[in-house]
Amino acid sequence: MENQDNKMPAAVSGELSTGYSHIKGWGIDADMKNDPTYPMKKRTDEERFGYTWNRPEQQPDSVEILTSTERKNLPAVFGTTLPPSGLSGMIRRFAFKYSESDYMHWLPLMLADRVGVVEGVIEDLAGGHVPNVFEERGWGAELKYNRKNFLIKAAATAAVAAAVTTFLVYRSRTKKAARG
Repeated sequence: MENQDNKMPAAVSGELSTGYSHIKGWGIDADMKNDPTYPMKKRTDEERFGYTWNRPEQQPDSVEILTSTERKNLPAVFGTTLPPSGLSGMIRRFAFKYSESDYMHWLPLMLADRVGVVEGVIEDLAGGHVPNVFEERGWGAELKYNRKNFLIKAAATAAVAAAVTTFLVYRSRTKKAARG
């Protein structure tokens, strides 16, 4: 089923070109002879039917692997060093119930990352290791090589912290005064 003339079928070409020709660069890759891989890649119509390569041997799944709702099969190779666990793992399991095109997939995953950081700090403290947050966050290098922006960030953080503290103190005082 090789495409001998290396041109897009007329029906497909016509469908694609109408309605999109006003977009700058649209259809720039429609001519297969303009494709940088043209002389090296053997063109067949098989690519649109799925895998065009021999799939590597499946890695055994010895830990829990979270899979997308769009793609149920496991990838041939995957990481096993950090399986989902704790509260961050529960949040990740929740997120993988939703499609990758949904905010309910990505926002919980970002939250799970932040929760994982806190879990890691708690784990370090429980193991007797006090984390050096200043160095681990790269603040020492930023202070050395990007002093101006580091000081701006520090001042902004201090201002926000002072504003929040002032607001909370003011609110608790007004509540106490209202109670009498």
